[in-house]
Amino acid sequence: MFKEKVNTLLQEVLDEDQSLFLISKEITAGNKIVIVIDGDNGVTLSDCMKVSRNIEHNLDREEEDFSLEVYSSGVSEGITHIRQYKKNIGRKLEVITTDDKKVEGTLVETDDEKIKLQWKAREPKPIGKGKVTVQKEQEIPYGDIIKAKVMVTF
Repeated sequence: MFKEKVNTLLQEVLDEDQSLFLISKEITAGNKIVIVIDGDNGVTLSDCMKVSRNIEHNLDREEEDFSLEVYSSGVSEGITHIRQYKKNIGRKLEVITTDDKKVEGTLVETDDEKIKLQWKAREPKPIGKGKVTVQKEQEIPYGDIIKAKVMVTF
């Protein structure tokens, strides 16, 4: 009963603000609720507060004690939802595919089936000695992605 009420309250706030979406939700046996959200335009502190308040203010601690944590998805979690790719266009990603290949490149395009990464590589000249810089790109279907994360550069 408690979990269903939390799910309903969470869905209400996500339906109210369509730019937000759920990344993960965990409710432990001790009623510790941990919710991770993301948004098409990022997540602000007020977004986290809105989710937290909608749940906390509609549950009665007298009936069931609980703790509640609402987080925004960070770079360390990686990309787990298709909607997250769209907001990261223009950023450098590291993608591990189902055939255990690691591809690093700038996310330049995304749609409902795949992403497209571009990067520069040094390759031997076709004629003569030395190397030349070439532009590479690869399309990767979502089904072939095991793990993807944003590369933070300083």
